[in-house]
Amino acid sequence: MNSVATIRDHLADYLKTNHMTLNQFSEISGINSGTLSGTLNGLRPIGMQQLDRLTAGMGLTEGYFYELYINECFVHTSPDWRRLGPFLYRCAELGKVDCMEEAVNLIMDNLSYAPLLFELAEQLYLEEKLEAAKPLYRCVAESEKMQHSERLALSQYRLFTIGLSKDQMSNLTLATQFEFFVDRLDEPYQLDGLNDLINVYASLRRWDKLLELGEKLKVKAAIHYELQGNTKPKEVKKEIVFYILYSYLVMGSACFYLGDYKTALDYITQYIDHSWVKSPSQAEQIVMQQFQEWAEANRFMYMLRDGQLHVLPEYLEYISNKENEVFPALCEIVVAANQFDLDIDYVLYEYETFVLYQEQGSRIGKISSQLTGDRYVRLLMGLSEYYLRKKDYDKGFKALLEGLFFSLEINSGLSMLKCVGIFEKYRRYASDAVTQQYQNLICEVQNLNEKKISFAYSGL
Repeated sequence: MNSVATIRDHLADYLKTNHMTLNQFSEISGINSGTLSGTLNGLRPIGMQQLDRLTAGMGLTEGYFYELYINECFVHTSPDWRRLGPFLYRCAELGKVDCMEEAVNLIMDNLSYAPLLFELAEQLYLEEKLEAAKPLYRCVAESEKMQHSERLALSQYRLFTIGLSKDQMSNLTLATQFEFFVDRLDEPYQLDGLNDLINVYASLRRWDKLLELGEKLKVKAAIHYELQGNTKPKEVKKEIVFYILYSYLVMGSACFYLGDYKTALDYITQYIDHSWVKSPSQAEQIVMQQFQEWAEANRFMYMLRDGQLHVLPEYLEYISNKENEVFPALCEIVVAANQFDLDIDYVLYEYETFVLYQEQGSRIGKISSQLTGDRYVRLLMGLSEYYLRKKDYDKGFKALLEGLFFSLEINSGLSMLKCVGIFEKYRRYASDAVTQQYQNLICEVQNLNEKKISFAYSGL
């Protein structure tokens, strides 16, 4: 864009350069000639429809004048929602999130805009324009941080779910910030809010949080079911029985990873028992069937890790025709193999196509990608230990380097340290090529840590 000061100046310069009359440009752009005259003379503000037609008529890219439009319509004059709302929505359509951020920052301190911004943010959220919705939710959250409004809590929830990514440290920050607001959500949103928090903390291996939040989810879901039965508010994503059963599953999982296998097995009896579900609907029956399968798979898993190795053949028979159970089973079978010095080469050969990062699903939906990512890096580390212990150094170091690389991808500090520990234990068996690849990855780890330190100091 050249240095012409205003959009009107751009239009006037264009007409002059191209020896074009207002009537001629009116035909090209579809803007009434009287409207064009008023715009050039500064007698009427430029609306969004006119701005886009004017831009197209001049042969410029969509959104070309948006930065100038912010300056002319929202900086030097009091923002009018009749122009600001359509402008923000059009920016969302074009992916010009930077312009949205600039515009909403101008009204951050004006509480009267919060309901309008929230309504538009919700519209964009439902249309899956998530990145465009973020600055609007952020503005609402900042504007109403002292108001304790329902909009504040829901905005924080939206920012939490939109912001989730592979980056575990970023997810921890998001979860820590949102957890403060989960009890302030309207009741229908609390169940999903707790469920989403649990999934993030599970991927971060915060078993203490799973026990705490799982108990809270159980209480809230059970009260809802007692008072309203299987009636599901439209805001709730899953059947109410899901949240009750899931609370037992996650608390059992926490006990399992804390090494309390007996209590973990006791929790299985809680989510395998569906006798309390009255006249289950078809959707509820699907949920119950899925938890039945998870209960059976987890019983094998918990017994195996508890040293009851005789269940391994039966466990393998169980997963042989249940594709969704193969990946989580492999993760724990490898750990058990390292713990009890088992030979599982035949298992790894049969299921080698499952040792890849891929989305995991169930009868009732997709498994959290954060949880899948953490399981995958744990599987790679387990495989590296397994093969290195068996002196199969090619496979062992290959799995280790893949594990370290993926740890960087998901920014998992715990996994990075684990990989470093394994490598140092077997360093003398590493080839020069492996050592060089390892050193290259360690340089990336150091760069990542330097960025974290720099960011931390910048916030002081």
